[in-house]
Amino acid sequence: MEHLPTLHTAPERLRQLNDKTLNADGKFLLYWMQHGQRAHENPALEYAIRWANDLDKPCVVAFSLMDDYPDGSLRHFQFMLEGLKEVADRLAERGLKFCLLHGEPSKRIDEFAKDAVAIVTDHGYLRIHRRWRAELAESLSVPLVRVEGELVVPVETASDKREYAARTIRDQIMERVDDFSGQTSETKPKHASKNLHVRGDLDFTSVEAVLDNMKIDRSVPPSPDFTGGTSQARNRLTSFLRSNLDGYDDGRLDPVDDATSHLSPYLHLGQISPCEVLRKVRGSSAPKSDRAAYVEELIVRRELAHNFVWYAPDDYDSLNALPDWAAETLENHKSDDRPDHYTRDELENGQTDDEAWNASMKEMRLRGFLPNYMRMYWGKQIIRWTNTPDYAHKTALYLNNKYFLGGRDANSFTNVLWLFGLHDRAFTEREVFGKVRVLSRGGLDRKFDVEAYVERVEGLHP
Repeated sequence: MEHLPTLHTAPERLRQLNDKTLNADGKFLLYWMQHGQRAHENPALEYAIRWANDLDKPCVVAFSLMDDYPDGSLRHFQFMLEGLKEVADRLAERGLKFCLLHGEPSKRIDEFAKDAVAIVTDHGYLRIHRRWRAELAESLSVPLVRVEGELVVPVETASDKREYAARTIRDQIMERVDDFSGQTSETKPKHASKNLHVRGDLDFTSVEAVLDNMKIDRSVPPSPDFTGGTSQARNRLTSFLRSNLDGYDDGRLDPVDDATSHLSPYLHLGQISPCEVLRKVRGSSAPKSDRAAYVEELIVRRELAHNFVWYAPDDYDSLNALPDWAAETLENHKSDDRPDHYTRDELENGQTDDEAWNASMKEMRLRGFLPNYMRMYWGKQIIRWTNTPDYAHKTALYLNNKYFLGGRDANSFTNVLWLFGLHDRAFTEREVFGKVRVLSRGGLDRKFDVEAYVERVEGLHP
């Protein structure tokens, strides 16, 4: 494709999605922001600016809001818009126009781009993101180029197939990390675009003004503990490096201290670069074992989840994606007696006889976040308390995506299926679970001060 510049530092992040030609009469180059919702360390944004400079055109950034995005609620939209408002303000400082569109992205971007010379976008991994890009690539009359910046190692570079477990992808990822983790430098726009006569659909004077113009599910209120945006993500990262990375290897699972980075909601929406997180963790003074434990979560486990979703696009949200041993053992134990049984409504409202589980559900409802070990315990009990594995999976996914700020992404779909054996191994056979890993209340009591956890959650307020 003529005039298509390369990514000198990481060309494997770049992929052209159609073979259309440049619109010589185009007024601007468009960056369709999708999954990389930040104005700092954003390879797609910087690539778009540099390409616009090469073409002697201004660069415009657009994002399209969709009221009925799957499982979206006021909690999710407010957090996202807080981040996008920060993006808009930062882009204005760089002389760039940010337009907020309203409607299904593939349609609105197509309409908005009639005066664009070409379009750059970033990389979402779910079916809906792939569909939007495919539809747009087909309908556009100009080039559509994707720049992947939401993983350290691009998903198709790390592996060309679905991997079985962390052990099968770890070396492949880690041997390429240094090739992709460098800082993305900012490019100065040659031409300002903020005064161009192009307009979005929604006035972005405030987050509240945008929300007032959206027809969304308002049943889940915003989290009182999390505010969206790159500055918020960086503040949490700084606090984590100062206070909780030292001791992370042993302490990250303790739900009483909740000594995690709390970055998953921000990584979920691309509000902070995983490369930035990686460099700062590696450069910290924390013990090597603690740094290694965090890198395992940030890089290996997170990017294994994206590998799964990318290479299992039709099944990542169903039990069809389970390995054969897990599917077989769950089927064999499907009719086992469940000593306790709860409806979905009872689970959602924390109305079980297990005060630790009820506390975890309360924390999910209120904060939109749950410490790692309690998240595992929460999910395993849903398998124990519902009548079939399929209904347990649907219930866990429903609650996960409804309440977690970091829900509805590759990590969520993968982690919910992990409860049923994905990316895991077979264990001693038990009732209900078969050979799938069990996490019992007794195991929880042996590891942590459960009463202290319950007491901590009881102190939470909306």
